[in-house]
Amino acid sequence: MHRSLAAGSLAAVLLSATALNASAAEYFDRIASFPITANLPADADQKGETVAEIISASEDGKLLVYTDSPRKALGFIDITDPAQPKAGGMLALGGEPTSVKVVGGRAFVAVNTSESYAKPSGKLLLVDLAGRSVVAECALPGQPDSVAAHAGVLAVAIENERDEDLNDGALPQLPAGSLVVAPLQGDRLDCASLKTVDLTGLATVAGDDPEPEYVDVSDEGKVVVTLQENSHIAIVDGRTGKVEAHFSAGTADLKNIDTKKDGKIELTGSAEKVAREPDAVHWIDNNRFVTANEGDWKGGSRGFTIFNKDGSVAYESGASLEHEVVALGHYPDKRNKKGIEIEGVEVGTFGKDRLIFVGSERASVVAVYRDAGAAPELVQVLPTGMGPEGLLALPNRNLFVATSEADLHGEGGAAPHVMIYQRAERPAPAYPTIRSTKDKNGLPIAWGALSGLAADKAQPGRLYAVTDSVYGAAPRILTIDAATKLATIQAETLVTRNGAAAEKLDLEGIATASDGGFWLASEGNPKKEMRNLLVKVDAKGAIQEEVTLPAGLEEGAQNYGFEGVTVTGSGADETVWLAVQREWADDGKGMVKLLAYKPADKSWSAVRYPLDKTDAGWIGLSEITAAGDRVIIIERDNQIAANAKVKKLYAVSMADMKPVALGGELPVVKKTELRDLLPDLKAPKGYVLDKVEGFTIDASGNAYAVTDNDGVDDSSGETLFLNLGKL
Repeated sequence: MHRSLAAGSLAAVLLSATALNASAAEYFDRIASFPITANLPADADQKGETVAEIISASEDGKLLVYTDSPRKALGFIDITDPAQPKAGGMLALGGEPTSVKVVGGRAFVAVNTSESYAKPSGKLLLVDLAGRSVVAECALPGQPDSVAAHAGVLAVAIENERDEDLNDGALPQLPAGSLVVAPLQGDRLDCASLKTVDLTGLATVAGDDPEPEYVDVSDEGKVVVTLQENSHIAIVDGRTGKVEAHFSAGTADLKNIDTKKDGKIELTGSAEKVAREPDAVHWIDNNRFVTANEGDWKGGSRGFTIFNKDGSVAYESGASLEHEVVALGHYPDKRNKKGIEIEGVEVGTFGKDRLIFVGSERASVVAVYRDAGAAPELVQVLPTGMGPEGLLALPNRNLFVATSEADLHGEGGAAPHVMIYQRAERPAPAYPTIRSTKDKNGLPIAWGALSGLAADKAQPGRLYAVTDSVYGAAPRILTIDAATKLATIQAETLVTRNGAAAEKLDLEGIATASDGGFWLASEGNPKKEMRNLLVKVDAKGAIQEEVTLPAGLEEGAQNYGFEGVTVTGSGADETVWLAVQREWADDGKGMVKLLAYKPADKSWSAVRYPLDKTDAGWIGLSEITAAGDRVIIIERDNQIAANAKVKKLYAVSMADMKPVALGGELPVVKKTELRDLLPDLKAPKGYVLDKVEGFTIDASGNAYAVTDNDGVDDSSGETLFLNLGKL
């Protein structure tokens, strides 16, 4: 594979089997993930919020230092062996750390000590890394938000952030922010040398209330600072404090974007003259820098921009990265006011390649671009923990590091993780494992929340998937080509009722029907007035029949009903089997039903399936697949990351699947463990994903499984499509 990949051709190259078998190029792959809860002291609140935001590293790249604002502390991670990161403990700071930068043997930490928005204050702490202690403290003229140091210059952005609940968050809200610069002597700083640079009167938007957000220092000691809410950028001589240039961050026009939170991803919207409102900024060289256009007040242009030092735009990403994110199943439809929200950027030179890293807060990915002098070339996209905030390139160790600031561990979800990636020659990156191709309009097929799999009866590698209630306004059947190394979603079929998109469906299972159509399992949810339904559709997705359960059977069920569907037999003996996720009112504890429906006489019967036991959460079924003389079932707990214990495939002999009529005593089937999926889920070196929900075996006998990413709702968006081979 040629080392130079144009952004527009990345998908084509990755999808090409020929290219994948060619000579290797250099890619990053994740080699470790560190849950920052592992750093919490034994006597600390283990369920309380903890995050990893901005991150820096010792000069040898063996010690990571990150800010944890809820804990008012610095965290340390030993990556002497980057594949085996170790807890390095925490250091209390007596205030909220907002940024950190290591220089020599010291960490310079910006700390917010504000009494209120109207009375902002802060300090700069100097932390000795060897002793893990604060050795000096400098007062700052307000609330700091970012610190950078390079070329003998220290810079601190004093934001004095606005109160978003005051006057609808409108500016101005004084006191105004500013910039602080100071000379460094190695890793030594004299507090008396701190100089405050006035940035008022520069921006057209609320010029009397600048809110500096992020700073970076060039090789020449020039400080670039973003004024996010003001949508403005200034360049300051870090040694003299003189403002040498300033200009509006400008606007971007966006086409083919999703603008509605409506349960479907439609790239038919547009937005004109969207203020960029940049967050993070990083010099690429002495004449260009890149901004992450997250937006905060009125803007946010969903991408990133490369500026020349004179303020002219060298490159604008527009919606191009967002389209790549859609193709990867990471688009956050429920948070699409500002789309994928690009928040972080980083630059590092690895060998001959200057790489630009662009982090998406809402999609939980980092895109890696190669600087090509004009338009950068998209090389790959890395999966991260939820809400990547800090990005750190470590070229001297061929490493890249990303933090995450979204913390759900107190609610049973995933804790923030610091993820470590290593660059090496490889035939292809490990991620993604599945992506979509383009539709007839040249736009990516949107997807996410894959919750059921089925196989084409004749064509090996041809699979079908369904999307669940996250996309309830557009339930679809997706056609997957799994024969290539990178599985690809090649077509989409809308499920319709009377010619319109079929609403009130939560598709969780799919099976191919003998007539070329499909049987679909739709999970019920009484709170949303949705019943468990067995749905028959033709090959074009039109609903032919919606089969409900006998009266009273669903009594006691909540939103844990149908989770899988499969078909056995043919003709008058054709039986449609449905896996029920968890116990219903008439089930004993630890027992769930496998329901059998015969289309020929519309009769219902069932057997019971015994669940494994668990010490935490619940265990249920996620899929059922007929395979010769047995059915294969996914049984899983609802636990994630280190708490995940049960993610298994079980087999039940067809000879044991002898259902009896409902209303009587149901026979209990015997199950045999077929495969523990935990090693497969751990192999990507992230945290174990909780929802492995789809399974099937194709026409040549190869088995496949897929995880459900919940449509990137309280999820990192990561999807694992597993080729399990012959079982």
